[in-house]
Amino acid sequence: MASFVDRVVLHVSGGTGGHGCVSVHREKFKPLGGPDGGNGGDGGDVILRVDHQTTTLLDYHHAPHRHATNGGPGMGDWRGGKSGETLILPVPDGTVVKSKDGTVLADLVGEGAEYVAAAGGQGGLGNASLSSQKRRAPGFALLGIEGDAADIVLELKSIADIALVGFPSAGKSSLIAAMSAARPKIADYPFTTLIPNLGVVQAGDIRFTIADVPGLIEGASEGKGLGHHFLRHVERCAALVHVLDCGTLESDRDPLADLAIIEAELEKYAVDMSYAGTDGEVVPLNQRPRLVALNKVDLPDGKDMAEFVRPELESRGYRVFEISATSHEGLRQLGFAMAEIVQAARDTLAAAPPKVQPPVLRPRAVNESGFKIRREEKNLEPLFRVLGDKPVRWVKQTDFTNEEAIGYLADRLAKLGVENELFKQGAKPGDTVVIGEDDGVVFDWEPTMMAGAELLAAPRGTDVRFADIGDRPTRGQKRDEQQERKEAKAAARAELEAERKAGIWTESVSSRRIAKPLKESGLGADDDQ
Repeated sequence: MASFVDRVVLHVSGGTGGHGCVSVHREKFKPLGGPDGGNGGDGGDVILRVDHQTTTLLDYHHAPHRHATNGGPGMGDWRGGKSGETLILPVPDGTVVKSKDGTVLADLVGEGAEYVAAAGGQGGLGNASLSSQKRRAPGFALLGIEGDAADIVLELKSIADIALVGFPSAGKSSLIAAMSAARPKIADYPFTTLIPNLGVVQAGDIRFTIADVPGLIEGASEGKGLGHHFLRHVERCAALVHVLDCGTLESDRDPLADLAIIEAELEKYAVDMSYAGTDGEVVPLNQRPRLVALNKVDLPDGKDMAEFVRPELESRGYRVFEISATSHEGLRQLGFAMAEIVQAARDTLAAAPPKVQPPVLRPRAVNESGFKIRREEKNLEPLFRVLGDKPVRWVKQTDFTNEEAIGYLADRLAKLGVENELFKQGAKPGDTVVIGEDDGVVFDWEPTMMAGAELLAAPRGTDVRFADIGDRPTRGQKRDEQQERKEAKAAARAELEAERKAGIWTESVSSRRIAKPLKESGLGADDDQ
């Protein structure tokens, strides 16, 4: 069973927002007290946070799917839904967050550093929040939106000042055990170290960390052995220490040949851009400060070999130390040399702090509509795809089982200018309109959908604009009908005026109303005679 994991694929998703509530306040002697539906709660976020007590990504290897809690639905009496709890995922210091295509999203270094891997969805508004002077009692509410979902890659890069590199069984684990309190596995067979080990070394007033990386072999940069899998752990180190085995029993190996092979593998390895220096550049591994430690000089053959290769190494510019991880010979001098390099790197970092990219504020352009319409073709028929944050979000918030909610969506789209833009691009009644990408909502566009649902009298939850939608007259037909009514009224007035002038009738309506009761009482009988 694996005990150390430094790379995992994590599937994260934020919580879904709660739906808004549709409710009308009711109490004694006040049956219709107005809308009181509360808003839904927002979904919880998924946050990666550095925790010094976490040293491996093993938990996420066994459980790679993580989901934050959903927001609660709104309730009556203006009660809002409960917001979803934020899911905190602890990660080791030095974790790099990448997308599936390798793009670096975050480099988490330092206790408490965090990154929002998946944001929670927005809660829907209740009908109390949707009410206005014109729409006093909405019979609908907005739905909650699903949280973000993403597949991210977590890679652990150990935070160490010095990295020990060398062939398997060169004595790296023994060296880190002799110089620090770390107790890695030590045995007399190759590839004993299967995971990077960290140790803290104190040299005078300087304290630094060293990393024991699994042994490298020829072809490690191409994936052979364990080296390529763990070379990422030396990318953050300020310096490298070549641990060369001077007491090897293999006749075809010697310290100079081992050093040449390791240097060639370091030169082939491409350092990830996720960790850069103060100038924004990444220093290749083979160009960083290096020390050479000739190990196992406590053996007679090891001492002779070290004395033989030391002049050659010094002529190449290396600082060479003859050490023994078993007898601790030369470890003090090696520790102070490491501390000198670490202190120089820290001074350089303090003198030139990392450059912070200033935020760029780009205000929205005056003529920016907030959406765009892309004309496509499907089955030889025109298709208009509406794209934009607002239209897509509004569609997700709409309850399509509620006519009033659909009318509200139509009003919002019309106010945004979607219908006018469809007219400009040549859309005709009955054309297919899709809001969103592949999984968008499909409509058969009807340009007769007029805005202003709040002005239409209809029961809550319904919209008269959707009644008999197949027989609904167009705008032009409505104008023609109105004009016909005006002409009919004008013709009726003209006919009555002509009759009055011809003497067909002269009495007004008010005089006839007065004369009728007089006749019934007999007061007007003489006049008739």
